Amino acid sequence: MARYCASCGAQMADTANVCAACGKAVVQPAGGGTAATPATPLADNVAGMLAYITFIPAILFLVMEPYNKNRFIRFHAFQCLGLCVVLFVINMVLRVIPLLGPVVSIVVDIGAFILWILCLLKAYQGQMWKIPVLGDFAEKQGNAV
Repeated sequence: MARYCASCGAQMADTANVCAACGKAVVQPAGGGTAATPATPLADNVAGMLAYITFIPAILFLVMEPYNKNRFIRFHAFQCLGLCVVLFVINMVLRVIPLLGPVVSIVVDIGAFILWILCLLKAYQGQMWKIPVLGDFAEKQGNAV
């Protein structure tokens, strides 16, 4: 399973003692074994996945410590918020178009559902999978701590 830096959220090798991204040392427990303490109460991949369950957890993760310091969780929270805003705007515009609007809206909603499932799976797998355009925005915001 992938490890992430407790400071910056960057992915680390399993045997690394220092984060390559921020240079901070990995905290070792007193017993001398490997660090088993997670950076957040939830595992990063679970928190990233939960960020996609409506926009409310995404906002909570961006506000609550220590989640708002983790780059992986921030990325998924911002990507979820961006996806929610884009889908809301698209559906509002399609409501104005008579006859064709509802049909196109159904197709967009089915595509959005598939995209949502894909985002959930990728976050649970520990991947920072980017939705085109939205992913670049989310990555930029997720890196700005």
